[in-house]
Amino acid sequence: MSRRTMQWPSWLPVDPYIMALLGTVALAALLPASGRAADVAGGASTGAVALLFFLYGARLSTREALDGLRHWRLHATVLAATFLVFPLLGLAARGLEPLVLTPQLYSGLLFLCLVPSTIQSSIAFTSIARGNVPAAICAGSFSSLAGILLTPLLAALLLGGGAGGFSADSLLRIVLQLLVPFLAGQLLRRWVGGLLARHRKALGHVDRGSILLVVYTAFSEGMVAGVWHQVTPLRLGGLLLVEAALMAAMLGVTWYGAKRLGFGRADRIAIQFAGSKKSLAAGLPMATVLFGAQASLAVLPLMLFHQMQLMVCAVLAKQRAREAAEAAEPVGAARERVPVA
Repeated sequence: MSRRTMQWPSWLPVDPYIMALLGTVALAALLPASGRAADVAGGASTGAVALLFFLYGARLSTREALDGLRHWRLHATVLAATFLVFPLLGLAARGLEPLVLTPQLYSGLLFLCLVPSTIQSSIAFTSIARGNVPAAICAGSFSSLAGILLTPLLAALLLGGGAGGFSADSLLRIVLQLLVPFLAGQLLRRWVGGLLARHRKALGHVDRGSILLVVYTAFSEGMVAGVWHQVTPLRLGGLLLVEAALMAAMLGVTWYGAKRLGFGRADRIAIQFAGSKKSLAAGLPMATVLFGAQASLAVLPLMLFHQMQLMVCAVLAKQRAREAAEAAEPVGAARERVPVA
C-alpha cells in the first residue's frame, strides 16, 4: 500500500519555496532574533553559507565544465548578459532614486543585477521550450562559478560603501565564507561526489533549509535595526514595476541579440533562459556577507525578481514549445491533405 504524499497544487502560481521564504520573513518580523539568540543565529548562518558553497563546489563537475567550453560563443553570450548587460541596466536605473526607489532598495536592485544566473530553472525551462539543454547546463554552471569571483568584485566597484562599506575585511570574509569552502568542495569532489549524488534529494532540503536560516538571520537584523520603516507599499509597487521592466528588457535582449549573433533556435532558447534569470540560492548568502545588517532590504529585490522570473518564464517556455510544435506541424498536415486520385 503506497503512501500519499502532499503535493503543491499545480494551479497556484506561487512557488512553494517562495511561500516558505515569505513565512520565514514573517517569522523574523514577529519573533526577530536579538541578543544572544542573534549571536547564535548569526554563527549558524555563517556556517550555513560556508556549507552551501562547499556543496556547490563538490557538485560541479570540472570535466563537464571543461567539455562545455567547446560551445564557448554561447557561454560568452550568457556571461555577457549576466555580468555586463544586467549591471548596465542596473546602473541606468540610478535615475529612479530617490523618486521611485529608496537608496537601500536601489542598492538591492543593483546587487540583483550582479548575481549569477540560476542553474536548475534555466535547465527546466530550456527543456520545456525544446532548447539546447546541455548548453543550458554548462552555461548555468559557468555563470555560478564566475559569480563567486565577479559578483563580489562588481559589488565593490559599483556599490562601494553601499555594500556594507566594502573593505579588506569584507574581502577576507568573502574569501573565507565563499571561495575557500567552494575550493574545498572542488578538491574533495573525488571522494564525496558519489555520496552527494546518491543523497541529492536530502541535500536539496539542506540547501533550502540553509537559505531559510540565512533569510531569517538577515531579516531579524533588519527588524532590530528598524530598516523596514523605510519601505512603504508605494515603494514596493514601484520596485515591482522596475523589476518587470528589467525582466522584459533582458528577455528581449537575450532572444533578439542571440538571433543577431547567428545562433540557432535551440541555442537562442538556452541563452534566453540562462541569460535573463538570477540565482536566489547564490545571491542570498552573498548578500549577507556583503551588506551585513542592511542585507534584509538588499535581498528583497532579488526575492521578488526570483518569483517573477519563475512565473514569466514558465509561461514563456510553454509558448516556445507551442511555436516549435506549430513549426513542425505543417509537414505532417500537408501529407494528410494530399488529394487521392
